[in-house]
Amino acid sequence: MRGRLLVVEDEPSIRELLCASLRFAGFAVTSAATGTEALDAARTGAPDLVLLDVMLPDRDGFEVVRRLRSSGVRVPVLYLTARDGADDRITGLTIGGDGYITKPFSLEEVIARVTAVLRRTRPGGSEQLTCGDLSLDVESHVVRRGARVVELSPTEFRLLHFLMRNSGRVLSKAQILDQVWSHDFDGDVGVVESYISYLRRKVADPQLIHTVRGIGYMIRP
Repeated sequence: MRGRLLVVEDEPSIRELLCASLRFAGFAVTSAATGTEALDAARTGAPDLVLLDVMLPDRDGFEVVRRLRSSGVRVPVLYLTARDGADDRITGLTIGGDGYITKPFSLEEVIARVTAVLRRTRPGGSEQLTCGDLSLDVESHVVRRGARVVELSPTEFRLLHFLMRNSGRVLSKAQILDQVWSHDFDGDVGVVESYISYLRRKVADPQLIHTVRGIGYMIRP
């Protein structure tokens, strides 16, 4: 099995096509048709990834993600949407989504995007990184500041991982965007600035991640 997926789509024909195609590709798939069903399924079913339609009959996909993140559910989310404006993309990623698939889409694209996000969010190996009293364990996805566990979203974890792997090096916003979001976001560096701000608040040390004016960011103790 390649992973457990939750498909959230209110249009029955699209939902059934996605589920059948993803099962054929080797994934275990459950589905939901509303935001309420999606919240229940994501909290109880422990999926590895959620494919989430933004336009749902009871609440939009952004509200679903906000509620998941506020309740501590960190499952990666790929949005399915016909709304591809920059504002919607920034909103969806900033609140904790991991990428967009714009309708109409090909099934090959969906499978490729799902595979890419799972590969990024389920890194193998037992790599452990440290920077001062900040530590990151790749295998367990645990980040600690001293003895305190720091709760991060999947995207925040990938961003911190990339910074810590390159400790002492200045990384441009374009480099960060390419490595952390890859092809799932279309070039707006504003989302990098937002996520750097989130990380600084969560690690409770605004000086740990340094801004290098006109270039980008660097992490160092």
